[in-house]
Amino acid sequence: MEFDLEDPLSCCFKEQQAYTITELFASESDHMPAPNCLNSTHFRASFRCEAISLILQVQFSCNLDPSVAYLATNYLHRFMSRQEIPIEKPWLLKLVVVSCLSLASKMKNTPLSISDIQMEGYIFEAQTIRRMELVILGALKWRMRSITPFPFLHFFISSAELKDPSMKQVLKEQATKIIFNAHSDIKLLEYKPSTIAASALIAASRELCSQQCTMLRASIAACEYLDEDSLTKCIDLMQEMVMRTEANESTIDTSFLSNETPVSVLERSIKRRRI
Repeated sequence: MEFDLEDPLSCCFKEQQAYTITELFASESDHMPAPNCLNSTHFRASFRCEAISLILQVQFSCNLDPSVAYLATNYLHRFMSRQEIPIEKPWLLKLVVVSCLSLASKMKNTPLSISDIQMEGYIFEAQTIRRMELVILGALKWRMRSITPFPFLHFFISSAELKDPSMKQVLKEQATKIIFNAHSDIKLLEYKPSTIAASALIAASRELCSQQCTMLRASIAACEYLDEDSLTKCIDLMQEMVMRTEANESTIDTSFLSNETPVSVLERSIKRRRI
């Protein structure tokens, strides 16, 4: 059965949707990178950025559904926070990326041949990829039905009494877009999926229905499972990302599009942030 990012625990219970939102909040930390991963020598920022570039490259070249790339990135973050990748072995990083993409495509029941995800300069045999998949599965304790921000979106929207009910689906779609666009930002890794979902919805409401933003935020902040301080920080970070994305889209020079690749786009973005 195909894994649904919005319904991660359905197969864990006899009846679909038999679980409650409590199980989601209780389990979400098990599907995050290891605590303090941003300060870990295992989690080198340069390696991580290169890995994300490679995943994006495959996503665009193979026209992958964003959910496959998102799931692969989740596996990558969690694995790299627990397992050191020697800097003198760049081929190993590429093997990890290929294996994460392979695992994600299998979970999403998405056809993806080994030849589609081979990295430039390296040709990995199917047996080698399977062995690395087992290493990743072990490091993640076989928790492959990742709890991401997506199952929390419906919960938060449903709990809010919006004046215009038709806005609920629009808000969910915009928040989903924001989450997909922001998932490569390393700063978000310290926040729980539920906090990211809540922040994305509030950011979406500021864009689409600013007059209802205050009410939506108050409704979300009242959730007993959320930490108010973390929520406030994540909202500020998410809003900053949205504004940066809008600024980049408004100033983009389309004459360069024919020569752009996901790798060069991310590299230029990283350099711009450092400046």
